[in-house]
Amino acid sequence: MARQHPEEPTLVEVTIEEVKAMGKQGLAHPSTKPVLTGGAVGAVAGILLPVVTWPVGLFAGAAIALYSRVKR
Repeated sequence: MARQHPEEPTLVEVTIEEVKAMGKQGLAHPSTKPVLTGGAVGAVAGILLPVVTWPVGLFAGAAIALYSRVKR
């Protein structure tokens, strides 16, 4: 009989849990500051680049930083 391995959580599930933990712990969570920094860098890039608006840059920067935190 084959052993049953518990399923590993998907990237989406891990990301949702990370966002929930960041919301509960605030700045005490280790991912909060890098994600906020990524959002700020993205917003500045959005201001400087004529193709992207700052809200899009903010979202993209925060999303990239969050992805890099949960992908490890």
